[in-house]
Amino acid sequence: MADGPDRNEEVNRLVEAIRAIEAIEDDVECAKAVAETLDEWPQYQKWLREVRQKRVQSLRAQGKTWPEIGALLDVSPQRAQAIAVGLSGSARRKRGEKTDGPTE
Repeated sequence: MADGPDRNEEVNRLVEAIRAIEAIEDDVECAKAVAETLDEWPQYQKWLREVRQKRVQSLRAQGKTWPEIGALLDVSPQRAQAIAVGLSGSARRKRGEKTDGPTE
């Protein structure tokens, strides 16, 4: 993932918010904030995958090809197609498919 100015502004704000948790001075409060964030994270991860899936489907409905979509998202055409049908990295691994880098 790109760092700093090359990264999307919203992604930068999310990363800054996560780093702010680490900056909480009180050990107990910091640990509680981390635990609360980790408890909430799975639902947001699922939701973000669904948002991405809808956007990829929208690109396809606009007439873009899988190679074009893959190039726009910096993934292979096969990965773009897998995103469109809702296959996450873990689902592809269970089916024995090759992944494009880190787990998503």
